[in-house]
Amino acid sequence: MASKTREYYEILGVERGATEAEIKRAYRKLALKHHPDHNRGNKAAEDAFKELSEAYEVLSDPEKRQTYDRFGYEGVKGTFRPGGFSWDDFHHANEFQDVFGSLFESLFGMGTERQRSGRTRGRDLRIVLEIELEDILYGKETDISLKRLEPCATCGGDGCQPGTRAHTCRRCGGHGQVRISQGFFQLTTTCDVCYGRGRVIPTPCPECRSEGRINKKVKLKIHIPRGVETGNQLRMLGEGEAGPGGSPRGDLYIVLNIAQHKRYERDGFDLHCEETISFAQATLGDELDVATPWENTNLKIPAGTQTGHRFRVSNYGIPHSDNRMTFRGDLYVHVTLEVPKKLTERQKELLREFAAERGELQLREDKGFLGKVKESLDEFIHKKDG
Repeated sequence: MASKTREYYEILGVERGATEAEIKRAYRKLALKHHPDHNRGNKAAEDAFKELSEAYEVLSDPEKRQTYDRFGYEGVKGTFRPGGFSWDDFHHANEFQDVFGSLFESLFGMGTERQRSGRTRGRDLRIVLEIELEDILYGKETDISLKRLEPCATCGGDGCQPGTRAHTCRRCGGHGQVRISQGFFQLTTTCDVCYGRGRVIPTPCPECRSEGRINKKVKLKIHIPRGVETGNQLRMLGEGEAGPGGSPRGDLYIVLNIAQHKRYERDGFDLHCEETISFAQATLGDELDVATPWENTNLKIPAGTQTGHRFRVSNYGIPHSDNRMTFRGDLYVHVTLEVPKKLTERQKELLREFAAERGELQLREDKGFLGKVKESLDEFIHKKDG
């Protein structure tokens, strides 16, 4: 499609910093102009409409838009079904109905394909998954558990008691919608007999009570890509709730939340940590064996290092993608000086000598209480004689 070479913002005619409302307005205006029902037999209009809808599908979704802004089309193409954008990928069904439904129902006496068929896609699900920093360094296969509507095992999902079957609604002819004429206009509304299902169940299944679905706990295996961030979401096509009457499933969205690490703090693709060094190491220089998320590395501390100094260890941060050949961010090691709380007499003596040599402190030998009294008397007598 042309959208692989044209920018989505260009397709909708908006700036890159456009608000959600501006994007919606632009899409609505252009989509109404190019809608196939307004342009019968016009292949160019049909292609333009698909292009607009693909652009809106990405830019109206905050997560997809963020990924697109960073990586372009290559970053979001994996969210579409094989072969590119599909209408099954368009998850703004309610909004699509709001934009077009009332207009085309009023003018042409028609509903969407979903309304005409009476088949309603299953509900999308969204869960939050807590993961660890290590999970995004190496990638991880893990199992998740969730409750969702599954086809009823008793009736096989058709909502009928075993041994019985449903019949097509005579009122709507199985469409789930009926047309009501009001003068020049024809209005389409939900069938008041089958309530949009398109069929009537004389003897409901006792297990699901004609719903055809029951709540069930399931386990799914997922892959956590390397380099993801808190707030990113994984989309699993067809892993949402089962649709009624055998309709297609919705999708499952897994929002990732990375737990705070006890040693490392993340900043984009870089990591920060602290290392404590002694006064002697900072003054004379030394080499440290530093633990990193990948492996231990040797860090050279130059003589005269000040507290708070930051050392950069290249390529020891977060990977930029799930591709194992990709480059990684950096690790920044911040050093702080450790002040000892207890010293031996010998250590104190050496520090006093060091301070005296540098002229930093005027230290006196601790002579005790009597020594201090004698010293004060000597000073008093010396002043009096003087």
